[in-house]
Amino acid sequence: MLSRSIVVQSLRSIRDRFFDTRQQRNEKSDGQGSSNEVTGPCLDNLTVDMQFLIMTFLSPQDLCRLGGTSTYWQSMVRDPVLWKYFLLRDMPLWQSVDHLSVPQVKLTGSALLDDSEMQLDYMAEYLRVCPACRNQWQYQPRAFESVTSFFQSLVPVSEPQFAMFGPGLEQLEISLMNTIMNSPHVLPIAGPPHRQIDGIGSGISFKYKDQHRFNIATLYSTNRTERERARLEHVNLRSKIFVYEEDSESNIPLSVNPMFNQVCQAVNGFIFVANAETERGTDRGWEEECAQIRVMLDPAVGAVSRPILVLSCVSRETTDRNRIHCVTIAHQLQLSSLPNPWMVQDTTAETLTGLLDGIDWLLRHSGVKL
Repeated sequence: MLSRSIVVQSLRSIRDRFFDTRQQRNEKSDGQGSSNEVTGPCLDNLTVDMQFLIMTFLSPQDLCRLGGTSTYWQSMVRDPVLWKYFLLRDMPLWQSVDHLSVPQVKLTGSALLDDSEMQLDYMAEYLRVCPACRNQWQYQPRAFESVTSFFQSLVPVSEPQFAMFGPGLEQLEISLMNTIMNSPHVLPIAGPPHRQIDGIGSGISFKYKDQHRFNIATLYSTNRTERERARLEHVNLRSKIFVYEEDSESNIPLSVNPMFNQVCQAVNGFIFVANAETERGTDRGWEEECAQIRVMLDPAVGAVSRPILVLSCVSRETTDRNRIHCVTIAHQLQLSSLPNPWMVQDTTAETLTGLLDGIDWLLRHSGVKL
């Protein structure tokens, strides 16, 4: 986290440069110097420390409005150190990030901006990735597109299907899938479960907003008995969904098990459930999960346009948000290198918080008109 004192120091430097320049202009114009004190509105008369404190309580939109009030505030609000501070401060509070809004900047808490960082527009980057700004910039269809969408809605389409997999399905104390199955007020079940695949996979149809049907094929690493034993003993099992190198202890998969090829080829997208609890296993687990995602999204298996929703899941939400935040999940899973559309959404297994936001995104990116 960037220190507040560093930001104040940067803002004070901008203030000093601003008034030194203005004083020089005044001296050239009338031969008289001016003091380094601000005159005018009382907000300008406050100390830099107090001005920074006020800015920390403003929304991004209000900060932009403040920058439009004068050349002085324009200089202060455009400070890259200020927006880097906001980015590092606010990212852990954001509940989602996707392929269009993932931060493309170097996010460190270093005291100074290096040469490469000085070329970055942290203000523009913050406004691009901030959820509050993202929601305002959502694409609004033009009139003729709305008419086209209406006629398309009259054409029956097949029920979209998604494959759900990942360690968060099995490692958490509270089962996400069990909560979904017992929460008809969130996602009503629209059809009976389909046949199981060797006891480790089955499909269930749900209804979103009481009108959009979709199917989730849940793919577990192994059968229920072995999964429960592994969870209690904190042991990582080789998933039967994948094929591994023979005579190797590595859990890095090489390809999808042929038994699941047909399922992976038929689905419209994927749901990967990540374990976002801070007590999760070693860093090697991230490497295995990255490989699992890439095997599933292999272009040889299906189109690269198929979206993947990553549910960043914990068993329960705590008051201090003791979870790995979504931007870190995206970084650890190396999602930015994927050609597919993707989104990471914070989710809680106990209450299903955030689940519907993720489902909404997944359906939209699968071509469903909502």
